Amino acid sequence: MSSSNADTDDDTITICASCGKEGNSDDMNTCNTCKSVKYCNAACKKKHRKKHKKACERRVAELHEEALFNDVERDECPICMLPMPIHADQITYKSCCGKTICDGCIYAMDVSEGKDLCPFCRIPPPSSDEDQIKRVKKLMDNGNAGAFHQLAGYYARGINGMPQDHQKSNELLIKAGELGYSEAYHHLGHSYDNGYGVEVDIEKAKYYYELAAMNGSIKARHNLGCTEGAAGDEQRAYKHCILAARAGYESSLDAVEQGFMHGDVTKDEYEDTLHAYQKSVDEMKSDERDKAAAVVVVQAD
Repeated sequence: MSSSNADTDDDTITICASCGKEGNSDDMNTCNTCKSVKYCNAACKKKHRKKHKKACERRVAELHEEALFNDVERDECPICMLPMPIHADQITYKSCCGKTICDGCIYAMDVSEGKDLCPFCRIPPPSSDEDQIKRVKKLMDNGNAGAFHQLAGYYARGINGMPQDHQKSNELLIKAGELGYSEAYHHLGHSYDNGYGVEVDIEKAKYYYELAAMNGSIKARHNLGCTEGAAGDEQRAYKHCILAARAGYESSLDAVEQGFMHGDVTKDEYEDTLHAYQKSVDEMKSDERDKAAAVVVVQAD
């Protein structure tokens, strides 16, 4: 027996949260805030808004917690494809191609015939501060998040021909964060923590640290642990420190160890964190990165 009407997939049928009318899920209005309930039309959405408010706020808070305490995939060096080192002094932003490259790959290029060339695009370094700024601004015109973050750093420190201007730096950090550069939000949190170009505001610092952590910043995750600990919420503090330690952040591992010694972290949690920490550290290692670090030590001596 044939039918002229195609079968309807039950998964596409949704009940309006306001009037109870059934409809095709794809054609219905979704709550703009929690995204968890649907309505047959805008009128039903408006009618149900007051009744839905508390459940909506509760669901938004749940979604925030899920995102905040979720492991985020680490960025990789575009050349060796290993997870990026956590510390800024072990990576370099290249204004020629807009790539951030680990110092191991830069070292490998330096000891080859291509000394001083960018390991990614093979372009020589800028000839002056003016040339560097010109390159960075060209990348900014193309929407490169790292370029906004780079120029923000110049203003924050007053280098490369830029005047020290923390307010301008923070404006650039916001743009870099919006474009997906997690460390920009971390540095914004740092600004609010310390009053760089803004009034000290711990809640705003926490807000930006959270944005950074949700986008993969391990240092921001550690700072959140410190912030929550200072506020007296030891449970949340150790949750953040455990995640940062598992990603390879030594200061967070030290905090987790202290938590274990004081009875705030269980033996299983500590041992599992220690194992994950070592695994992350090993994944970030390479002969070239070790050699690059050794050269830095020799130069410092």
